[in-house]
Amino acid sequence: MLLNCDQPLPLLSHTDVPPRVTENFILTGYRFPNYRLRDCLLSAFRPTNETGNFWTHFLPIFIFAYYFVEVFGWDGAPDASAPFFYPMWNYFIGVFFLLMASSMAHLLNSMSLVVREVCFFVDYGTISAYTVGSSLAYYYYIHPRAGIVEKGDRNSSDLNLNHEHKGIITSFFNLFFDTYYMPCACIIAIICVLSCCNTRQRWREHRYIIRTLVFLLPFLISSTPIFYRVLTRSPYSTTSSSFAASTTMPSFFYRHSLWLLVSALFNISKFPERLAPGCFDIWGHSHQWFHCCTFLSILDELHMIQAEVRAILLNPDFLLPPTTLSRLPGPTIASTYGLMLLLQTTIVSIILCFSWHANCIYGPQRDQLKKEHSMKHMKVT
Repeated sequence: MLLNCDQPLPLLSHTDVPPRVTENFILTGYRFPNYRLRDCLLSAFRPTNETGNFWTHFLPIFIFAYYFVEVFGWDGAPDASAPFFYPMWNYFIGVFFLLMASSMAHLLNSMSLVVREVCFFVDYGTISAYTVGSSLAYYYYIHPRAGIVEKGDRNSSDLNLNHEHKGIITSFFNLFFDTYYMPCACIIAIICVLSCCNTRQRWREHRYIIRTLVFLLPFLISSTPIFYRVLTRSPYSTTSSSFAASTTMPSFFYRHSLWLLVSALFNISKFPERLAPGCFDIWGHSHQWFHCCTFLSILDELHMIQAEVRAILLNPDFLLPPTTLSRLPGPTIASTYGLMLLLQTTIVSIILCFSWHANCIYGPQRDQLKKEHSMKHMKVT
């Protein structure tokens, strides 16, 4: 044993760890990729260059959960297990695993070079799954006809919906939302996983730009129901309480988009450590700000979705899906949990494939790295 079991493993500079482990402009605070699981867990309470990355996505799990459960206590809300809330629970699952996988990837990636690769493959996979969870919530709560069902003999013109059936452009959007929206969201999520995993084995020089731009695509596709709603008339009567609740949705979306933009700038620019390499190694470097901004965007997204859920619940003229009268079928286990399960199965298959390839590359280097690190430590001591 090189070190006493009770002593924490030493932190290293960027010259003492494999190049694969180093980050641009981060000079110190590195953990050598030979930690045991116990050492990794304990490092959450040590000032390493990954400590802030862990906490900035681990603590938000509890903040998100606190705000998420509010919706179940609203007046008129069905039981939390009702089909109406299936999309909300899928959205929660997507966010939970995104934050958990991200925090665990930063905490556990020093076990070995292979484990490091697998950790971040899983991280990319959960980000893609989150985008589909968001799309499900958008589809069932922010879709142009979400929750809209005519009661009795009410004329559709009284609901201000007749304008949606006019024009070629409107017909195109209706066809896209009803038929292609969710398949497109799933296909793009798979493309994102493949692209981001590839940046760990090729295109290394431009990996941060590629990852950022790749995840811009699902944002644009997933947000089309919001773009439609922002650019067209509200489906709710202007005198209704639903209209008042729904009017907050655009402002939350603008904030959600702003935080995503700021997070992208941090991720690409590597500011502030670019200006002063070595000064932000432990606290305040760009990836921590990236994490903070992405969580703030998720929180505003949650408030945006909740605003539309409240609008549906408050409107006395609309019924909650599912119902045979609705042009938009209501959420079912197959269309929500089933879809996510199918997507996750595909993503796991992709991750396993890339992990096998990573093991072929870095597996043989494991013993050699340990031997070199041991010899270097013996010379120092």
